[in-house]
Parts: sequence; structure tokens; C-alpha cells
Amino acid sequence: MEIIDILTIIVKLAVLFTILSVVVLGLTWLERKVLGRLQGRLGPTRTGPMGLLQPLADALKLVLKEDIIPTAAEKVLFWIAPVIVVISAFVIWVTIPASQSLVVQNLDLGLFYIIAFSVVGILGLLMAGWGSANKYGALGGLRAAAQLISYEIPLIMVVVAMAMLAQSLDLRVIVEKQSSYPYLLLQPLGLVIFFIAGLAEVGRTPFDIYHAESEVVGGPFVEYSGAHWAVFFLAEYINTFAVAALTALLFLGGWSGPFLPPVVWLLLKTLAVVLVIFWVRGTFPRLRIDQLMAFAWKALVPLSFYVIVITAVYQFYGWPAWSLTLMSLAGLAGVGYLVYQRMTAPARQVKQVQARQRALAQSRRAAAAGGTPPAPQPVATQGPG
Repeated sequence: MEIIDILTIIVKLAVLFTILSVVVLGLTWLERKVLGRLQGRLGPTRTGPMGLLQPLADALKLVLKEDIIPTAAEKVLFWIAPVIVVISAFVIWVTIPASQSLVVQNLDLGLFYIIAFSVVGILGLLMAGWGSANKYGALGGLRAAAQLISYEIPLIMVVVAMAMLAQSLDLRVIVEKQSSYPYLLLQPLGLVIFFIAGLAEVGRTPFDIYHAESEVVGGPFVEYSGAHWAVFFLAEYINTFAVAALTALLFLGGWSGPFLPPVVWLLLKTLAVVLVIFWVRGTFPRLRIDQLMAFAWKALVPLSFYVIVITAVYQFYGWPAWSLTLMSLAGLAGVGYLVYQRMTAPARQVKQVQARQRALAQSRRAAAAGGTPPAPQPVATQGPG
């Protein structure tokens, strides 16, 4: 490789990092505004017009804030952990294309590269918890590893299914294959699994259990402050934007669209996914750790294997495209019904108890009016569920 090629790559990486930093600042402002509207508030309004300078003020505060390192901390692990997390979040953008020709370095195995480096961030979280010399930080790091590994499985399986449909791991080829119709129409179940697992991978609500203050103080970041904490914050929003961009590329046709430039189409679709992520944060409560892990292993992992099976059957037998859509919708409807039944079970039990109480009260009133003792009623018992 010539020196000019190396300099070109370095310049591209610098430009990419600058763009991602600006995107992170914009996402923090947008999230506050969206959550403010959802909750009947205004969001940032004081710092700059419409609060646009609030992200800069926050960044300046974090940079100037005192960076404290615990005395008993493993200094090397404590320092290198945030670096590993942010590098793993940044390097996946090297091969994520913004259009057919706008990419830092396109790879034939781009999806494999993205999945491989995204897993490295788990190591950084474990190192952060262990290096802090704090038992709550270590426990938060272990929770983070358990959650991320669990939800990495359905994420990878859905990515493999999309690669099977396109017969390629190149993101540009996958987008080209969606020129007629997006894969959302073929695999709606795959989109749902990928989106939910992606939320869990970046630790967004309702899957932010490993750094939830109400659970384990501050998770693996409990001893971090100042610039070190800001690096973890930067990595989270870079990963959030990456999940939204990959959702647009894999399921929404990427930059395909009429009239507008390709980059604009990709940004619009990515922004739409980001707004859904913010809406989820403002709507759903945080899961308990047992609910979070059970949902991964009892629901998403089996469903992801179901996605692989129906995609393989569709590809092998050459069935029409609508057959894959029907199989995917059938799986989505089935799991949706089961989740609905599970979530509404307590409410149904309450209604049954209230109905028994009303029947008992009516029988007592009737007995009192007729002068006869009320008939014995069966005692309501509640099972372990």
C-alpha cells in the first residue's frame, strides 16, 4: 500500500469520526426534545436557539469535570476500558456505506466484520467493571456481559438470514437486492427481532438494566467521571446510530428511493428508526433482570432460529416471495399472542377474583333478604404464576 493510500484512509477516518461526533451531539439534543414532547415538556430551550447549544455545553462540562480514579483501581484496565468500547463502536462504521460509492472501505464480508467488532465492546465493559475495584461495578460488568451475549445470538441469526436472502455479506449488494421491494416485506419478524436485540445491545431502555441506578448503582461505569464517562456516553450514541443505520440498510432498502439523493434517503430512514428508539425509551418501563434474560432465551433466540429455518426453506424450494412473508407474519402473530397472554395474565386474575367477590356479595344479599344462610363458596386460590 502506497503512502498516498494510507494518508487517504487516515483522512477518511478523521472525517468519519468528526461526522459521528456531530451526529452524537445532534442525537442528544433530538432525544431530549422528543422525550420532552412525549412527556408534555419543552426540552432544552435556554442554551442557544431552541436549546441547540445544550449538547456543546454538556460536552464542555464533561471535558472540564474532574476525572477521578479510585486508589485501588487497576489503572491500566481502568484507562483502556473506555478506549476499547469507543473503538469497537467506531470501527464498524468503516464499512457501513452511506451510498453505493460513499464508504470509507467497502468489504465483501462487511456484515461479518461489523458483527465481529461489535462484540469487542463487551470486553471493554467487563474491564471497566473489574478495573474499578468496586463490587457493584464488577457486578454491573457481569450483567452487561450476560445481557449482551444473550441478545447477540438473535441479532447474528437475523443478520445471517438477511445474508441468505441476498446471497452476500456485502452491504452494498444487500441494498441492491432490495431495489424491487425492501426485506421488511419479506421478513417482518426478522425486523422486529433485529430491532429489539439492537436496543438490548446498545443498552437502551427498556434494556438498560446493567447501568440502571435503581438496580446496581451505576453499573460498570459507577467509578467513572469526566472525560472517561463521556467516552462511554459517546460509544452508546454511536452504537445507537449504527443500529438505526443497519436497520435501514438491511430491511428498509437503504439509500433506495426516488427523487432525493441516496444519502438523503438513508439519513431519512435512519432518522425514522432513531425516533422509534426514542419513542420506546419514553414509553416502556425498564425490565427486571430475570424478565430481560428470559425474554432473550425463551422468545428471541427460538424465534431467530425460526427465521433461519423459514428463510432456508424459502431459498431451497424456490417458493414465491409471499410465502416467506406469510411464514414470518405467522411467527410474529404467534409470539405476539403469547406475549399478550403473558402480560395480561395478572389483569385477568384480578378480574376473576373481583367476579367471585361480586357473586359472593350478591348471594349474601339474597340470603339476607330470604332469611336463609348463604351457600358455601369455593375458596379462590392463586397458583405460582
